[in-house]
Amino acid sequence: MAFGPASRLGVALFEDTAPIDLWPNRSNEEVETVIRTVYKQVLGNAYVMESERLSVPESQLKRGEIRVREFVRQVGKSELYRSRFFDSAPRYRAIELNFRHFLGRAPLDLEETRAHSTILDTKGFEAEIDSYLDSDEYQETFGENIVPYIRGYKTEAIQSLVQFTHLFQLVRGSSSSSLKGDLAGKQPKLNSLLIQSTPTPVISPASKGAAFRNPTFTARTRQGVGSGDDGKIYRVEVTGYKANVVNNISKFRRSNQVFFVPYNQLSQEYQRIHKQGGAIASITPVN
Repeated sequence: MAFGPASRLGVALFEDTAPIDLWPNRSNEEVETVIRTVYKQVLGNAYVMESERLSVPESQLKRGEIRVREFVRQVGKSELYRSRFFDSAPRYRAIELNFRHFLGRAPLDLEETRAHSTILDTKGFEAEIDSYLDSDEYQETFGENIVPYIRGYKTEAIQSLVQFTHLFQLVRGSSSSSLKGDLAGKQPKLNSLLIQSTPTPVISPASKGAAFRNPTFTARTRQGVGSGDDGKIYRVEVTGYKANVVNNISKFRRSNQVFFVPYNQLSQEYQRIHKQGGAIASITPVN
């Protein structure tokens, strides 16, 4: 179910679409749906020509010789993927896109991206792809039969509000592409943000000045005690779309609520809002 004003963030289709899985005795049409969905997710909505499709792995999947996770692995290790997202992109852009494509979220922090950079240095490209598909997180979330999907806006998929905001630098709506439609081109979107652990504005992809690029901003800071980066203030707009608590009447249900939250309390506030059935509609700095 779409969650009202929060759908302005461009995630309503993700919320409304059930995970795609492949179990035994599925029809040919259902297998084709799985194949198309894997290409769409792993290749970041890029168009795939018939001549670019991986005919051998597709046939193996159709015959039941491999499962969805192995098909995802073969697409990720293919020359098609490597040429688009690795050979032609800076290292940290490639890594952040791997997180989007294989785990459906943004990296947690700088240390997580550094760990994957080390894998590239010591073991190479294929080991980097394996590190996502063989992770406990992938196995627990998608297992052998579910196609990966965008989930980095959900509380259970991330650990902080900063990470939540970073997803929207990688995914600006359900039709956004990993390759096209962004003035940043192939340059890393999150590297400097991860280094400084900086949240970014979360606003509608259709808003004026918000499309195609990471908006520049400088948030107002408190003076005196608490001034500096930790004193930055953010405006968090919340709308209620379901009640996750025993009391079915959430205080966020009747209308949007606005909170002004210091930077160092963003993660705590994010968890509290979601526990009480609220959905974040926007996060913007107070200028």
